[in-house]
This record gives sequence, structure tokens and C-alpha cells, in this order.
Amino acid sequence: MAFSLIQNVVQQAGKVILGKEHQIRLSLACMLARGHLLIEDLPGVGKTTLAHVLARMLGLDFQRIQFTSDMLPADIIGVSVYDRDSASFKFHPGPVFSQLILADEVNRATPKTQSALLEAMEEHQVTAEGQTRHLPEPFFVIATQNPSTQVGTFPLPESQLDRFLLRIELGYPDREAERALLQGVDRRDMIGALTPCLSPAQLVQLQQSVRAVHAAEPLLDYIQALVEYSRRSPDYANGLSPRAALALLSAARAWALISGRDKVLPEDVQAVLPGIAGHRLRPINEGTRRSADDVAASLTSVVPIP
Repeated sequence: MAFSLIQNVVQQAGKVILGKEHQIRLSLACMLARGHLLIEDLPGVGKTTLAHVLARMLGLDFQRIQFTSDMLPADIIGVSVYDRDSASFKFHPGPVFSQLILADEVNRATPKTQSALLEAMEEHQVTAEGQTRHLPEPFFVIATQNPSTQVGTFPLPESQLDRFLLRIELGYPDREAERALLQGVDRRDMIGALTPCLSPAQLVQLQQSVRAVHAAEPLLDYIQALVEYSRRSPDYANGLSPRAALALLSAARAWALISGRDKVLPEDVQAVLPGIAGHRLRPINEGTRRSADDVAASLTSVVPIP
């Protein structure tokens, strides 16, 4: 039952986001693992469209926040306004109080504004004016960012990058997919015609199913070996943290569920490893930029499967 529901989401999303089934599956695995997703790529390759499609397919309340250099934290969290009738301040919730947030071009905002998302992403709550307010469940952040080499960007600090379970890149479509885009219906019209494949309650059930996917002791040994090698490797300034190890296990479990299995295989770990390690491992030589696939290959080529 779970497998058919997930496959339906992947198939429907693939009709809008052409030629990117692997990225769609990674995005869905991230959400099933209760994680937040970072999409980094050039403008115009479909980052925002993918977020819209996922929100529509999963039946989630959706808010888009366009990050700019003059944005303030209150623009995200909300603000208290004085009410004359009650002679008191009334809190007006910001767009963060939705089930799915699209933080569009998140690295165009200042670090102070970027940090406003930290508590929400980690604790699923926000604190405004001394009062803690809980966010709806389920709660996801899909952030998009342009390459840091572009003008007007503020690189995300490592502490915030670590909050994202997965980082993916969409890349240019292949020739066949691009021809279908040129000849097809406008993507915005297609999104409007989509009907949800899941309800939020069903999504929560699938998240619980992910936790039940079995991970054998040798599989845990493999994850630990990958993490330990990253810490010993002379190529990286810092190794993968315990949080990254937990993220790798959660994402691998979700990938196994999407593949229709109730146990995790080493291939599941390898499938999600680029998205887990690519934004967490910083090269010791800052001038050397490696792709996420290269980072994962540097680990899997050395660490044997038990």
C-alpha cells in the first residue's frame, strides 16, 4: 500500500518535472525522513516548480517566502501589532506557520534573517517576544539557493547547512525532456491541474513506516565506517557529525521504502550519500570545489561494504 502511494506521487510529479525522477525520489525521501531539503542550482532549472509540485502532491498548506537582502526576521516569524479595542498587542503569524515553506533564494537574505529559520527547522517551533509557538505538523522547509559565485548572495553558515537533511541539484534537462518542455503545456497550468495523491495524515503514517524499515547491524557498521573515514580523511576540514550519521540512516530507510523494501541495503546508503555528505564535508583546500557525487565517491571507493 505504502509503495503504491509513493509511486503514484513520483509518477505524477514526473509529468511536470521532466527527466528528473532521481531528484524527485530524493526529495520525497527527504520529506519521508522528516528532513528539510536544500536545492542549489542556477536560476530557471525548476527549483521552485519542484517545491510547488511536492506541496500539491502531498496536500500540504504551502507558503512561499521570497528572500531578499532587506528582509527582516519578523517578515518570516510574524509581528505583534497593537489592538486598540483590546488595548493589547496581538500576534500576527508570519508565513512560517504553514506545513511546507518554500524559502526561495535563501542565500540572498542576510545571515540574521537566515538564522530566523534555524529554530523553526530544528525544533518545529518559533519564539517571538518571549513566547514559544508551535508550528503545524508535518512541517518542512524546502530552500532554494543560487550558486555562491553569483552577485548578491550570502553563503549559508555551516550550522544552517547542517539543518538540511539533503542537498540536491537539478541540472539542465536532457535534450528529449527539454523538447517536451518546449512543446508542452505551461508548467504553472499543469501544477494548478494536479490533485493531491496523499493527505497530511497519510504522509505522517508513511513517516512512521520509514522508522520501521529494518537496518541490520552490518548496515550500521557500514554507515559508521563511512562516517569515521570522513573524520580521518586528509581531504576534509571536518568529518561527518553524529547528526549526519543519523541523517544518512533516516534517508537510507526512506529510500528503501520508496524502492518497495522493508530493509535497508548498502545501495540505499550509497544512493542518498551524495545528498547527505555533499554540503557537510568542506575540502581542506578551499579553492577545490568538489561535486556531491565526487565527495560520495571519495568515501565509497575506500570504505568496503561489509
